[in-house]
Amino acid sequence: MAREARLDPEVEVIWDDFHAEVNVSSETLRQWLLTRGSGEEAFGPGPDLDLPEPGRQILAVLRKRKVDLTPEDIEVMREAITRIRELTAQRPRRGNADDEWRHALLDLGHDVLIER
Repeated sequence: MAREARLDPEVEVIWDDFHAEVNVSSETLRQWLLTRGSGEEAFGPGPDLDLPEPGRQILAVLRKRKVDLTPEDIEVMREAITRIRELTAQRPRRGNADDEWRHALLDLGHDVLIER
């Protein structure tokens, strides 16, 4: 508990923003990435099954506690927030029916069909 009190306030904001933008559970993201990674090349031999990036990195952050974040994790969170906000701001004319746009967001852990 005392360790949390010493967290940088900027990390607190990034944590909150990240979890607001990444609106699917770690298990949902994992299942989506497994689906995406099971294309023609199939899975590689590594333990992470060669899950698509940056989804694999986002998934790793979702599985961590705030106090266990590394500087690399914080950068992954920043990039995910930025990319999700950019994509949602560029909503295509077809909106949710645009599979390419929706899938790009799902790759980042954001499902446009989930209401906030």
